[in-house]
Amino acid sequence: MPNFAPVDEQLTYIKKGTAEIIREADLRAKLEKSRATGKPLRVKLGMDPTAPDLHLGHTVVLRKLKHFQDLGHTAIFLIGDFTGMIGDPTGRSATRPPLSREQVEQNAETYKAQVFKILDPRKTVIDFNRRWMGAFTPDDFVRLMSKYTVSQLLEREEFHKRFKEEKPISVHELLYSLVQGYDSVALEADVELGGTDQKFNLLVGRELQRAYGQESQVALTTPILEGLDGVQKMSKSLGNAIGIHEAPLEMYGKLMSISDEMMWRYYELLTDLSLAEIDSYKKLQQPMESKKELASRIVSDFHSSAAAIVASEEWTRQHQLRQTPQTMEQAQANYEDIAASWSPGTPIPADVPIKVDKLVQKVGLASSVTEASRKRVERAVKIDDVVVLDPIYLLRALPKSLTLQLGRKFKQVFVRGQVAP
Repeated sequence: MPNFAPVDEQLTYIKKGTAEIIREADLRAKLEKSRATGKPLRVKLGMDPTAPDLHLGHTVVLRKLKHFQDLGHTAIFLIGDFTGMIGDPTGRSATRPPLSREQVEQNAETYKAQVFKILDPRKTVIDFNRRWMGAFTPDDFVRLMSKYTVSQLLEREEFHKRFKEEKPISVHELLYSLVQGYDSVALEADVELGGTDQKFNLLVGRELQRAYGQESQVALTTPILEGLDGVQKMSKSLGNAIGIHEAPLEMYGKLMSISDEMMWRYYELLTDLSLAEIDSYKKLQQPMESKKELASRIVSDFHSSAAAIVASEEWTRQHQLRQTPQTMEQAQANYEDIAASWSPGTPIPADVPIKVDKLVQKVGLASSVTEASRKRVERAVKIDDVVVLDPIYLLRALPKSLTLQLGRKFKQVFVRGQVAP
């Protein structure tokens, strides 16, 4: 029989980084029953594989699932390979384009690998909602749809707004919450987790369980994590995200760039430390050291302790000691591709002018010449440790090796060209 911690102790750990528990009294009762019977709670977290890569914002709720796992409960990570083909309407002002079966299956494979960076693979149940939804008959769908009314579904904020604005709402979108809710019935979930934006879907699950003769699950929501700007939610499209597959130094550097105030929110939502342990860091009144500890913990979680040590040392070398990194990725650039004031077929001059923005883009430090230009104006581009503001840079003869830096990224670049005798 599992040896569960006292209920108050479990609740304290569970409530850290939690936005809302519906209802906390129900969760306490479930925990008390679990401790008395020795039967773990079944805790469900579902994610639709709509994108191949996760960022730290996605891991907030994943970590909460891990907290239940740490306490001895059954963690169920549900991959929505069926719901993913419908498309979650949460936060959408228009119908989400449905993914193909192939796209969903490809993304699902990457999800399985990524979640085990946080969850214990030996103790995690991985399931797919196509397992039961794929077996649904027309009779089953009619029975499911009879459990909810159109007016109830239109209470959803996104649908209510679109209905008032006379924007289209596809019938398959109305089904999304019902299918997600039925997942809880199929899994007999005691607790379902989700971000605050998932509250409507989680509450539908509670009602459907009652309609199918089960005890209602507890709905537990976690906050939406702000990105590096500290304002908008973390999102790759907004350019303020930290991907969990990013290189250790890149991840470490981005974490060191957050504000001191935001650091404590990241401590609460992105680590397994208790609130008492986090308070002890606050009392040290050494924000730089606390931020380094945070960055090292997160890099260790997604890479390794050794990688975190190397990243910390390298970041200190580059940003506190103002030294260039010991090892740099190498790149080559042909003068013909980055030349300024030169006509092909004519001799290359002794003093070689190059277009800085084109060089930055060509070696992969910026996705476009426009981005490179903006970064140069922001004083983020350096050549041989000197800030470059002018769009034209003069090299002294070819071939030439130089250290190109954009923000925290470095490359050793070899510029080559056919010099006339």
